[in-house]
Amino acid sequence: MSMVLFASVVRVRDGLPLSASTDYEQDRELQETKRHLKGLSKKLSQFPDRCTLKTGKHTVNFTSSLGVGYLMVCSESYPSVLAFCFLDELQREFIVTYDTKRINGAVRPYSFIEFDNFIQKTKQRYNSPRSLSTRVNLSDMQTEIKLRPPYQVSPEDLGTLNGFSQPSPSKYKGIAPNQMLEPVTLAGLVSCVLSLLCGGLNLLRGVHAIESILQNEEENFNYVIAFFLGTVACLYQCYLFAYCTLWRNSKSFLAFALICLCNMYLYELRNLWQVLFHVTVGAFTTLQIRLRQPQGKAPDYNV
Repeated sequence: MSMVLFASVVRVRDGLPLSASTDYEQDRELQETKRHLKGLSKKLSQFPDRCTLKTGKHTVNFTSSLGVGYLMVCSESYPSVLAFCFLDELQREFIVTYDTKRINGAVRPYSFIEFDNFIQKTKQRYNSPRSLSTRVNLSDMQTEIKLRPPYQVSPEDLGTLNGFSQPSPSKYKGIAPNQMLEPVTLAGLVSCVLSLLCGGLNLLRGVHAIESILQNEEENFNYVIAFFLGTVACLYQCYLFAYCTLWRNSKSFLAFALICLCNMYLYELRNLWQVLFHVTVGAFTTLQIRLRQPQGKAPDYNV
């Protein structure tokens, strides 16, 4: 019989379970599938935002948005369009009910166990598809799945059952760029323009330093390298602000560190105010990169 068997809500960054449906099933194979789900919930940040895992006679579907993951176990014959409509409905209700600050501050498992009531009611509705409300727009979900099908998680992605290995990053290179960033703010736009200005100034000084070397062999070529490295770091920060990449925040801090090191080395060629300007712009752009996070799915859902 095709039906939803289990559902849970977890925090993406550490896999902390926030809520779950009450489990009355004692089926051994279902319990084995839930072991997969438990291990998978701790690795959600390494997968795309919509995935499917086939395990025997069961299927695990999950989505993630705004730092929260929604997972469900259903029969292998359960329609995927209904499964993802079910997850989207959980997501919409959870976003409306709990704010991000409270979610991030949760320290104990199942801190939002009261959400179980909504999960159970929704599960009952989706186990009787004929009684589903007309507000569930299956055609929109069918179109969305057709345009952006769920990533099929394989056993190779998960590794062994008892010790989940890290999925190979190369398998997601074609998927990660689909994730959009939040809209550009005025502060973000200003930081990008200032970074381009600093990059241009570094490039100009680097060219002049090369001309000086050609005219005077005693000039230090290391200054040229420092100017060009500063240019690359500024332009790379602009790239990180514009595009969603793996380890984006860490890369922005490394680029900022390179800007600081280059300006420390060029201290003899610049006055204090020039150094402070370049370092301040680098810090400001790093902050804007940190603030512009991947965009979650807007909860409009044609309701």
